Amino acid sequence: QVRARAAGEARGIQDVSGVDGEAEAVRRGIVNTLKPRLRVLHGEEIALGPGKVALLEQIGKTGTIAEAARLLDMSYTRAWHLVRTMNACFRQPLVETVRGGTGRGHAELTETGRAVLALYHRMEEESVRAAGSAWEELGRYLAE
Repeated sequence: QVRARAAGEARGIQDVSGVDGEAEAVRRGIVNTLKPRLRVLHGEEIALGPGKVALLEQIGKTGTIAEAARLLDMSYTRAWHLVRTMNACFRQPLVETVRGGTGRGHAELTETGRAVLALYHRMEEESVRAAGSAWEELGRYLAE
């Protein structure tokens, strides 16, 4: 695995997942990256995917659904819909909210929300590792 990774890096192929990893790849001039886009289905609903994960991350950082939606260039209504869908798909809610008013609303990730977010990122990382030899082989076909 280490040899395969080193061989891939020598050809400009890098296992990169997550936004920070993409930014680092661009900074270093690496063109070819593998970024899985996982979707967790609960029946017909997408319980979790890249957009919902981005929303959870922003809610965790900003403490409000409105600010998280604004930063993601998403309508507040859309963000609320995604939060309701996620909360309905899991046994325990991922986001807890306090209604607005003069003090404005507040939202925070629950313990379950933080655990699910961490597990999603772990699944992304593990899927990149699992693709190892096939990704290296595919990289031989990519332009330099």
